Amino acid sequence: MAGKVGKSSLPPSAPAARVKGMANHDVLVVLFDGVQSLDVTGPTEVFAGAGPAAGIPEAYRIRTASLGGGPVRTSSGLGLLPDEDLRLSAPPRTLLVPGGTGTFPADPELVRRIAELAPTAERIVSVCTGAFLLAEAGLLAGRRVVTHWAYCDSLARRFPETTVDPEPIFVRDGAVATSAGVTAGIDLALALVEEDLGRNAALEVARHLVVFLRRPGNQAQFSTQLAAQLAERRPLREVQSWITEHPGADLSVESLAHRASLSPRQFARAFRAEVGVTPGRYVDSTRLETARRLLEDTSDGIEEVARASGYGTPEAMRRAFLRALSVPPAEYRRRFRPSTATATATATTTGTRSS
Repeated sequence: MAGKVGKSSLPPSAPAARVKGMANHDVLVVLFDGVQSLDVTGPTEVFAGAGPAAGIPEAYRIRTASLGGGPVRTSSGLGLLPDEDLRLSAPPRTLLVPGGTGTFPADPELVRRIAELAPTAERIVSVCTGAFLLAEAGLLAGRRVVTHWAYCDSLARRFPETTVDPEPIFVRDGAVATSAGVTAGIDLALALVEEDLGRNAALEVARHLVVFLRRPGNQAQFSTQLAAQLAERRPLREVQSWITEHPGADLSVESLAHRASLSPRQFARAFRAEVGVTPGRYVDSTRLETARRLLEDTSDGIEEVARASGYGTPEAMRRAFLRALSVPPAEYRRRFRPSTATATATATTTGTRSS
């Protein structure tokens, strides 16, 4: 069944936000067979809800277009009915190119049309593997970009003139913004709304969609638990959960082996075989992730964060941050923690992770 996209379901009573002179911001969303439906609908819902949230219903004009203007079939089988023929589309202020199985291989005519529309666009945005279409169109050369973690190596090999960073959920490089897999497009769209209409509008949309406002752009694409494998044996899976829930506990190999009822040597060997990393590496990653989250989402002091995340001392945490992120904890917080008002409101929302 085909369906139109772009209508907001946000209540019209949403509070107004500070507006930065943005009205009728024109967004053109490129559609094609095999497009990932969430790459389209996620950012579209954000933009569609932002106007009502800011008290400017027409703040964003959203257009969807396909070659020929006919319906497209998404990668999941959902049908989408575009607004117009991409061949005839007027140049937009924001050109949004989603990803999906339809990017492999890229339709040459689709790539040419993207290249034609891009020069006059103020912002060029890709979601997930839409970055491949931008690269094919010659729009990513010399830029730092990101795509879905599973395709970063492929993008870097095919387009060596592009600097692919596999870590962040989105990257801004001049007029080009690229995002990681699927739901990361929502994070990027929220960042753009905040830039256009202010933080209050973006926060209201995030609340309505029940997502975090907003994950910093260089937050990891996936957590330690998603990056690592889940152990096959139940005792090892329980150890993984214990590490996540108790980063400040004694997480030595000896202590963890005792919890799994194995000798330290048996435990270390089995853990690496089933999880894919050593216990020590898993613990280090979990503690770093915990510390990053506390620095981003709370006002806890550096010493308190160090204790809660298992580092013990601020100096130990500082060394870990410098080693892994090349930035000390205080500077990390300064760069990536939202404002006090947003951090407080965010605590009441439920987060999503990129897939």
